[in-house]
Amino acid sequence: MEKQYQRLWFLISFCVVSFLCYAGDSDYRTLKNGLEMTVPDGRLRVEFVETDIVRVQYTCEATFKGNGTIVCLPREEKKTPFTLKEMEKKILLISDSLIISIDRSNYAITYMDACNNRVLLAERYERPREAEKVFKERVIYDEQSKRMVKTADGEKEVKDVLHRDTVGYTWKYRNHFGWTDKEAIYGLGCHMEDYLNLQGKELWLCQHNLKAMVPVLNSTAGYGLLFDAGCGMYYNNTAGNGFMEMEAAKQLDYYFMKGATMDKVINRYRLLTGKSPMLPLYILGYIQSKERYRTSVELIDVVAEYRRRQVPLDVVVQDWNYWPNGSWGYMKMDRKRYPNLRNLTDSIHQLNAKLMVSIWPNPTNSPQTEEFKSKGFMLQRSVYDAFNSGARKLYWKYADDEFFSNGFDAWWCDCTEPVDADWSVMPEGYGWDNQQERWKGNLKALNDLLGEERSCLFSLYHSKGIYENQRATSEKKRVVNLTRSSYAGQQRFATITWNGDTHASWKSFAAQIPGGLNFMAAGCPYWTLDAGTFFSATKKQWFWRGQYNQGVTDMGYREFYVRMLQFATFLPLLRSHGTDTPREIWQFGNPGEAFYESILGTINLRYRLLPYIYSLVGAVNSSDYTMSRMLAFDFSTDKKVFDIKDQFMFGPAFLVCPVTKPMYYKKESVALTGVEKKRDVYLPKDIKWFDFWTGKCYEGGQYIESDAPIERIPLFVRAGTILPMGPLQQYTTEKKSAEWEIRIYSGKDGYFTVYEDEGDGYNYEKGRCATFNLFWNDKEQALTISDRRGNFDGMVDKRNLNVVLVHPGNGVGISSSKGQKIVYEGKKVIVKL
Repeated sequence: MEKQYQRLWFLISFCVVSFLCYAGDSDYRTLKNGLEMTVPDGRLRVEFVETDIVRVQYTCEATFKGNGTIVCLPREEKKTPFTLKEMEKKILLISDSLIISIDRSNYAITYMDACNNRVLLAERYERPREAEKVFKERVIYDEQSKRMVKTADGEKEVKDVLHRDTVGYTWKYRNHFGWTDKEAIYGLGCHMEDYLNLQGKELWLCQHNLKAMVPVLNSTAGYGLLFDAGCGMYYNNTAGNGFMEMEAAKQLDYYFMKGATMDKVINRYRLLTGKSPMLPLYILGYIQSKERYRTSVELIDVVAEYRRRQVPLDVVVQDWNYWPNGSWGYMKMDRKRYPNLRNLTDSIHQLNAKLMVSIWPNPTNSPQTEEFKSKGFMLQRSVYDAFNSGARKLYWKYADDEFFSNGFDAWWCDCTEPVDADWSVMPEGYGWDNQQERWKGNLKALNDLLGEERSCLFSLYHSKGIYENQRATSEKKRVVNLTRSSYAGQQRFATITWNGDTHASWKSFAAQIPGGLNFMAAGCPYWTLDAGTFFSATKKQWFWRGQYNQGVTDMGYREFYVRMLQFATFLPLLRSHGTDTPREIWQFGNPGEAFYESILGTINLRYRLLPYIYSLVGAVNSSDYTMSRMLAFDFSTDKKVFDIKDQFMFGPAFLVCPVTKPMYYKKESVALTGVEKKRDVYLPKDIKWFDFWTGKCYEGGQYIESDAPIERIPLFVRAGTILPMGPLQQYTTEKKSAEWEIRIYSGKDGYFTVYEDEGDGYNYEKGRCATFNLFWNDKEQALTISDRRGNFDGMVDKRNLNVVLVHPGNGVGISSSKGQKIVYEGKKVIVKL
């Protein structure tokens, strides 16, 4: 009866037939780093990867087949010291870091900290794991129905389905966890839902425009989880019934990663999946883009105008539709509009800027299409087979022949989902508030094209091809790949993910902040957005819901754009992009006018912070750091920060507080009256905070009202910060040997490591880089600058430093300040203030 009741309950609750793990006799065998058990409906394997990392595999098959992804790096199995202790009701696997307890009645696993016997996480006792056999399909398309359809995401090849064939089976797995309300849980990628803390939430996980899936969780309780499968997934943490579901996998496969801090969890994640390479210095400057520049002349003129106006700029972007008419996605520029590519890149480089180009995975009606088809490298819907190494190499050949060999610098790999089901007109009411429907439609499209077990992996393999083939071609340029999708492990291929084609509303802007923070908390460090959002106007499609039909002429949109740009200044990449209306600075008014000056001041601040920002990139590469980070990373003992969605840290120094409500104008330039130019800010406890703009100091653990005029974002600096700042300049390498300002925010001892290298290329991997440490002794009011370690070609051996002790009226804002001048020549020096 109990068994029947359980099955009946499961059918009622989930409408599926499952194979439940019941209690019963079992046997096990020891492995090099763990054990394998026979359980009523399959096999369970639990193994240490490191003393603080455990891999759990469960299958309903006779053997473990693996899910065949490249999420994790290949690794040679090494012996991990552990002891096995067999007890009447449980089996314990004990390392010097973790105690793994496996219940012998139901096979539920509990993870405990070996240092204090504290439970970190427990699988749900009543029903830890479930599995359901599901059938795989092969879709046969009607070739006679092939046609091109214009969508907001470009022209797409579509065909009608002729029939579907069953081609075997796979498994839907569900693993239950006993998440507690004492912890905050983050990660899983970037999503449209306005969630930060994922406790009590559900997320429908796959890849599509506005959703970038990364199946990694990071908890304030001291652990993380990595789910290694390539299918769509479903996260449910509601009503005390938490689980992660894999829709189509050969086996359940997840890693438990212990970490005393969220940073340590990410360190463990990158040990498994790969480090993030250094970004080049130039990509940290301002990136100007729009949909779209149409000729070589226009691209060059835009850069030249920025130079004429003395507004900093490092990258200009060529978006889609540069190809000959009728050949969507063809990696060939229309020579009528782009007559000489080498002259184009040379002209932009002579203006000390770089050129990024948009490339697509779905070439149609072109010689490229036909060559891929002839070699068997093309999937349906004119999408190239990124899972095939030969196809990846051929794809790179087209990119190299047309772009890289002609001096183009960076890639914008758009549409890396690479198909969608709903980026067109849909029934009334479809879209924003029904994520399950979006998930069903888009996952079905991905399953049909790529197969159920690898439906979410296209971007991972596509990024691998770009990275490995560019590096095989030349080591002189670092790979830069701005892409719309992501996955666990993709960070090792030098990708930056942006959050897709958003729309211009204050509500949407506010929701993008926690979306990005959760993405970066999952271990992929580089995320950005379209400053100003992609759609500024309203059209009939469900997603084209911008509130500013007048575009940049609308004072309400100008205010909105400025506030988004201020936020983006504290993301890994600062970029402007979108359709409907232009985005260059001169479109927002004239010099001396409020919005123009706000944009200029925001970009200037970014450039002054470059020594600090580049050092953070160095820490991402060397120490698995996270640059833009939710407050729980640094203040996990302050539960008030666990669900603050509109504040975050930028490195160890800055508390960033974006303005997400209008203060000056409604849409259509309607002026707001009686609105204070302020926002509430929470200052995390147990630390003092300095207002970056005034130098005023506040005690933490309180809410304050911060001034927020249009010219600046509320910004606070933690006591004990040592902040290196560079000069005002027009591009990132204009003033390599200029004086730096070192600001000291007293009240606590402080430490910071300055990182430098050539700024591009891969010599840093050979040790061609340099660091020096800054120590602040608050009691002695003394700054110690260590000996420099390392060197590289072009290094500034002797640098003038202006050491500034911050107080009200000095060491504030963007302007340089009065301080103590020294010359640093790479040898230890102590500065008394």
